[in-house]
Parts: sequence; C-alpha cells; structure tokens
Amino acid sequence: MDILYLMILCSVTLAVIFLIIFIVNAKRGQFEDDESPAVRILLDSEIIQDEPEKEDKK
Repeated sequence: MDILYLMILCSVTLAVIFLIIFIVNAKRGQFEDDESPAVRILLDSEIIQDEPEKEDKK
C-alpha cells in the first residue's frame, strides 16, 4: 500500500513539473506562431548552393 502512495506522489510531481514547463514556455511565446511551419513548405525558397570545387589535374 505504501508503494501506491509513492507512485501517486511521483506522478503528481511529474505532472506539476510539466505544467510549470508549459506555462513558462507559453509566456515566452513558444506557441505563438503555429501557422508558418505548416505553410513554410508551400513557399518557394531560394536554395543557395556552393559551386563545386574543381579538382586540379596535374
């Protein structure tokens, strides 16, 4: 029966820790921009490619 109390205490503690982490990240603006990641793949982007290195033939 003692292990049940320990498991409840551990799970509630873990839930509170995750809630605190979520609230801190929400206040910092982590979840503000939820539209652009879904649309970013549809937009054309310029890919800058380096020129291939030319090997010296001796």
